[in-house]
Amino acid sequence: MVAAAMTAAHYLAAALKAGMSRTAIETALAAVVRRSGMSEFWITDETGRIVFGSEPMDFVFPSDPDGDSQGAPFAALLQGTTDVVIQDPQPRELDGKVFQYVGVAGVDCPRIIQVGVADPG
Repeated sequence: MVAAAMTAAHYLAAALKAGMSRTAIETALAAVVRRSGMSEFWITDETGRIVFGSEPMDFVFPSDPDGDSQGAPFAALLQGTTDVVIQDPQPRELDGKVFQYVGVAGVDCPRIIQVGVADPG
């Protein structure tokens, strides 16, 4: 999962540099989800708001990595205090489905590149 997130970070930086549209980027992310073991990709801007994803999502990650929410640890990626966050599988706050999330820092600017995998059970 870390490798998938890192690859997505480099893909996004190259895609943006090449002038690819949001639609083209999200279509590529959705294609990866359909053809792999990944369930979802979420990519934020420097404020933690999701701006690209494998499906539509309106969400802003918390800004305090020590907060109590499931998304809080990923704020450290925006702050530059870590390059990788790996969570154990757990019910997600959004809907209670069990997911494992891994995130990496952006390579082009401060951002979160998060990959989620649903528990098959």
